[in-house]
Amino acid sequence: MMLDPQKILQDAPVADSFFEGFQERRVPLPEGHVFCRIKGEGPPLLLLHGYPQTSAIWHKVAPRLSQDYQVICADLRGYGRSAKPQTDAAHAPYTKRAMAGDLLALMDHLGHQRFLIGAHDRGARVAHRLAADQPDRVLGLSTLDIAPTREMYRDGDTAFAADYWHWYWLIQAAPFPERLISADPDYFWIKKCCSGASGARPFMRQALEEYLAAFRDPQTIHGACEDYRAAFTLDLKHDAADPGPITMPLLALWGAQGAIERHFDCLTLWKERANRVSGHSLPCGHYIPEDVPERLLQAWLPFFSDVMTGKISA
Repeated sequence: MMLDPQKILQDAPVADSFFEGFQERRVPLPEGHVFCRIKGEGPPLLLLHGYPQTSAIWHKVAPRLSQDYQVICADLRGYGRSAKPQTDAAHAPYTKRAMAGDLLALMDHLGHQRFLIGAHDRGARVAHRLAADQPDRVLGLSTLDIAPTREMYRDGDTAFAADYWHWYWLIQAAPFPERLISADPDYFWIKKCCSGASGARPFMRQALEEYLAAFRDPQTIHGACEDYRAAFTLDLKHDAADPGPITMPLLALWGAQGAIERHFDCLTLWKERANRVSGHSLPCGHYIPEDVPERLLQAWLPFFSDVMTGKISA
């Protein structure tokens, strides 16, 4: 069936509230800038989105979280309204280490030495690298719908490759994927994100408008491809050089109707990379924060509270 991006956008429901009361900031950093949305006065909680989205993914859960935390919803390097630096032949500016460096600088700018992280998809890979490189900065981490990168590449079979075709296509040398995506970015975005178990149902119109507008920028398309190229090259070298598992509490959540559930034993793989792992699936596909926000909050609120109160010591 042919997907019609304009019809999907027109039919998307309008959210009653979309980051009401959140400040929007463009924070200058040594290697560019980070765009973020911020609200709340409690302990800092950094939320990171995935591909091919922006910080808008958190609009259904961030308001509730901001009642207990200072919530910082950031656009990753190469995505949304954050900087899209020039790359190099090794893709070094788009390693998860480099992307995590932006976020450490952001949290330094905001005055937060230690913080919690909740992260989806590519953002969860950035969060994993940040936690591995800077364990004293991260109090607790929750990943959404990923297993660790190294282990997914290691254990993925042909059925996984069929589901995660973009992992193998976006790493092709520039400008091959960039040119094809740029020919019709709206169609590509809709085809990529609305073909899963939940279809277009998770996406509110305001978020969808933001995603499509961001992805019409050729620099965003290129930056996202560089993210994947770095994951297949330098990121795997960084993973191989890790001295051992991360030690802070990690809550892994994934969609019961998605590719992680179909192809991997998520908790077992995380236990190769982290010492203190818990987690379970949720009744949804890939886009957990938009698909089942209440179920996500039911898992996140006690986890983050237990970390902060010492019931799960960091």
